Amino acid sequence: MSVLDNFDTWKAFLADRLEQAQSQGMGQETISSMAYEVGDYLANNSSAKNSEEAVLQEIWSAASEDERHALASAMVKLVQNQGNA
Repeated sequence: MSVLDNFDTWKAFLADRLEQAQSQGMGQETISSMAYEVGDYLANNSSAKNSEEAVLQEIWSAASEDERHALASAMVKLVQNQGNA
């Protein structure tokens, strides 16, 4: 099973990678930039595996570059906040 098959699994995967990046001393700006690159790659090179990913992919496609950076930052915050809930 791919981490992309289930949105909760995807978020848990992102949270693990976020934790690793932070433990290696990466700053928030670097992490958000990497999230943008991952989002852009997935939007251009993979098909949505569930309804949540389909919505994100449609929003990403409609968004400007600045809006895409904001979406990537929001995804980072989403998985950060899950760990604090």
